[in-house]
Amino acid sequence: MTVYLDVCSIQRPLDTKDQARIAVEAEAVLAVVSLIEAGIVELISSEPLLFEASRNPDQTRREYVLEVLGKATQFVRLSEEIERQARTFTEAGLKPLDALHLASAEISKAEFFCTCDDKFLKKAKAMDNLTVRAVSPIELIEKAEL
Repeated sequence: MTVYLDVCSIQRPLDTKDQARIAVEAEAVLAVVSLIEAGIVELISSEPLLFEASRNPDQTRREYVLEVLGKATQFVRLSEEIERQARTFTEAGLKPLDALHLASAEISKAEFFCTCDDKFLKKAKAMDNLTVRAVSPIELIEKAEL
């Protein structure tokens, strides 16, 4: 099982868990990271992920994201193909960086693209032509445990 976690999903365990949903998603992400460490799930990293992580002014969050991304077994470099695909995603209403993440996941043939961003997730799920499946952390851990 190959997974592309976006930065907001990787950081979910660091969020304040004052809402049940956040607490459950945090536990789901931690479970996925455990499966990555056990070699059951393969994590895909990318240049857009490293770029976004490096821009985080919070040192703890930045270091945590980079630590998780260090567990990746695949690394996707930006390419003309990814940039072309990202342009079609921005035309469909995605923000440019989100579009680069989704295009990186799609081109790398990830099975799952995981995000906690509801608006992004809704838009990605509505795209008919994707081979990668957009999921929340809760949906991802349900798939990983099958």
